Formats: sequence, C-alpha cells, structure tokens
Amino acid sequence: MTAAKNALSAHERLSAMRDVYDLLDEVRLRPGMWVRDRSLRHLDSMLAGYRIALAVHGVEEPFDFWSPGGQSPFSLWLERRTGEQTSLGWPTVIERSAEAAGRPPMELFFELLDEFRDESRGQSRGEFPDQQGRSSQP
Repeated sequence: MTAAKNALSAHERLSAMRDVYDLLDEVRLRPGMWVRDRSLRHLDSMLAGYRIALAVHGVEEPFDFWSPGGQSPFSLWLERRTGEQTSLGWPTVIERSAEAAGRPPMELFFELLDEFRDESRGQSRGEFPDQQGRSSQP
C-alpha cells in the first residue's frame, strides 16, 4: 500500500476500494479488526458475503475465492501448489499447512495470496510457470 493511501482516513480508504483485493489489503493491515479471531474460516465467510453482494447488486468483478457450484480459482491454484485435495475449502488447507509449519494461518494466507496473484499476473501476460515455478513464455 502506498504512503498516500495509508494517510487517508479509514472512511476514505473504504470509499476508494475498487475490488476484493483492496479489501484484502485492508484486512492485511488490521486482520484482528476485520476478521474475528483472525480465523481463515471467518475470512472465507466474509469473502462469500462480498461475492453475494456483488451478485445482488449486479456488479461484474472477477472473484477468485468463491465459485458457486465449483472450485474457485484460488482453491484450484492452492490444490496444485500444495498437492492437497479437500472438500473442506482453502481455509482448511492453509490452516493445516500453517499448523505444520508453526506459523499463523493469516500470515500464510497472505503469503500464498501474493504468490497466487503474481502467478495470475504472469499468466495474463502469457507467461506460465514451469515445474519449478519459473515463468516462461508459451
């Protein structure tokens, strides 16, 4: 987040949000304020509510965290990244990984989110990660 954006009041920052990633930037800054107990399950519920609000208000926005009737892009990416398949959703996969690594789940979520976004941006530019995760042109 830029210094100018940090200088804005909370109300101004909320008004300036463009998409779910701006919301997640706010969560990253103050996870305890946004997400009860810093729980990924609560974050997942919040994101589902965000997605429902988009649909109710007819807002078209790419959404990587919840896909009614199927797996979300983030879940599919996480499954490929970790090799773990579960019907319990991405919060469970990350919580298990965080527990095994002795790390806070929210911290690991944002690390994985950054990795997901980096790869997604590369793919939109026509780059695809190879087996070792390096980017290459098709």
